[in-house]
Amino acid sequence: MRLEAFPLEFQGAMPILRKLQEAGYEAYYVGGSVRDILLNKPIHDVDIATSAFPAEVKELFHRTIDVGIDHGTVMVITKEATYEVTTFRTESTYQDYRRPDHVEFVRSLKEDLKRRDFTINALAVGIDGTVIDLFDGLDDLRNKVLRAVGNPYERFHEDALRMMRALRFVSHLGFTLEPNTFEAIQEYHSLLAKISVERINVEFVKLMMGSFREAGLRSFVESECYIYCPGLRDYGTALLNFSELHGPAVPTERQAWTLLMIMLDMNITDIRYFMKEWKCSNQLIREVTEMVPALQFRLKFEWDNWTLYQLGRELALSVEYLLYYFDREPNLAKIRLLYQFLPIYSLKDLALKGNEVKDHFDYPRGPWISMTLNKLEQEVVEGNLKNEKEALLAFAEDFLEKKMS
Repeated sequence: MRLEAFPLEFQGAMPILRKLQEAGYEAYYVGGSVRDILLNKPIHDVDIATSAFPAEVKELFHRTIDVGIDHGTVMVITKEATYEVTTFRTESTYQDYRRPDHVEFVRSLKEDLKRRDFTINALAVGIDGTVIDLFDGLDDLRNKVLRAVGNPYERFHEDALRMMRALRFVSHLGFTLEPNTFEAIQEYHSLLAKISVERINVEFVKLMMGSFREAGLRSFVESECYIYCPGLRDYGTALLNFSELHGPAVPTERQAWTLLMIMLDMNITDIRYFMKEWKCSNQLIREVTEMVPALQFRLKFEWDNWTLYQLGRELALSVEYLLYYFDREPNLAKIRLLYQFLPIYSLKDLALKGNEVKDHFDYPRGPWISMTLNKLEQEVVEGNLKNEKEALLAFAEDFLEKKMS
């Protein structure tokens, strides 16, 4: 098979491959970019593999950075972009089930491709557009099958994270796991306990966000990989229920976690603990703990000014979009309009400031100041009170008279 045309990303890297070949070395486009071209999907990264050893690559190109030279990777810098150029290599012994203990540089493309995870990722393209397929990856692409290269037990024992990558590919591509590959995942799923939570997190989020997440999540449960992920051991049924939510691919990470928390039916305290176990950022945890109750509210009621104001425009739009997954039609335009016509957007917009409240009323400094401002803020947002200093002071006087008496 030969590519009829090179995408722009490949054209940009062409001078690098040409220079390597002119120097007597082999050079190919490899990996996910080749797979994505053949699937007519956007390309994210262009990876180049070569028979030239790292020192030889550095001799050929004037501007390089050693980004992973122990594993054979040199970044070549051009005027237009940067490209990772990696020497053909073999790997052996993986004591931590993730990184090879020993890497040997070789001159053979076949030896390099046979160490890769799945046949659809073990394809190479030469400078003339010829697709090199040594492990029937093209057939698997046509048949929408995800198959490990060689012995799946060896591939997953080498790098246990490949099991989560397999499930992620099912979710994103809609491929079916080849039976032996799936059986190997079922047998070796406990090795996920050896992998850092941060790495599992990356794959799990992508799994939740796939266009075919029903298949991905179902395989995640049926393989029992979920048992070895933080806090999910008792939630197999909830994960299957999550898989059955109809709707498009989930657009953002915060929306994916919000849907998951709704399906796991966790309270805010449990959500915080759960997401910390998953090593999520504090900002993501804050967003999700705000979005979950907002979505629960929105599934029962229409937006009101105060709920919308507290959540903020962007998170409110994110929550509204999630109605898709509960057989409801989101109205994003309405959210934008409602937010546009809020009387204020933050406490800073209030026409009465804290020091003015303190100076106007003859009370000792205390929590009554913030309590008063919060009450004024809510009354203004809900449209019960004009955002004018005189009106705010009059309301505050009446409010404090009742509270402080």
